[in-house]
Amino acid sequence: MHPNVGRVVAAASVAGLDIEVERFPEGTRTAADAARAIGCDVSQIVKSLVFVVGEEAVLALASGTNRVDTARLGQALGVGGVRRADGDEAREATGFAIGGIPPFGHDRPLTVLVDRDLLTHDRLWAAAGLPDAVFAITPEALVRASGGRVVDLADSAPR
Repeated sequence: MHPNVGRVVAAASVAGLDIEVERFPEGTRTAADAARAIGCDVSQIVKSLVFVVGEEAVLALASGTNRVDTARLGQALGVGGVRRADGDEAREATGFAIGGIPPFGHDRPLTVLVDRDLLTHDRLWAAAGLPDAVFAITPEALVRASGGRVVDLADSAPR
């Protein structure tokens, strides 16, 4: 087992979860790639996105079909000036590279916000530490294991 996947499995175990990680050689780096490989709807994919607020990294767990509204994210945190982390900042904050960032098992504790739209599904799929590794989880277990707070994060602007 790859060390990154092992970290995620261990963190899940500490949270009382027994997860089964699946690997997809074709990759699951994007929500669309993951949904295609798994055979699920894109909205069932958990995007783990790192944002920066001042000097602090924050993790937003969003539905694969949603864009995170940074104004809503800032409002949920009671701050302004939210920006998306770059790849180096995301890796420094979580210990994982973009495309494989899991919802838990990070190098340090992070504030986690969970997109309310994820709660509309019975089963979700989240990254397991690598761009080709995912695991299934219920919304309730995702919120509990990540220590996240459920908020409205989706950009409501028409696309």
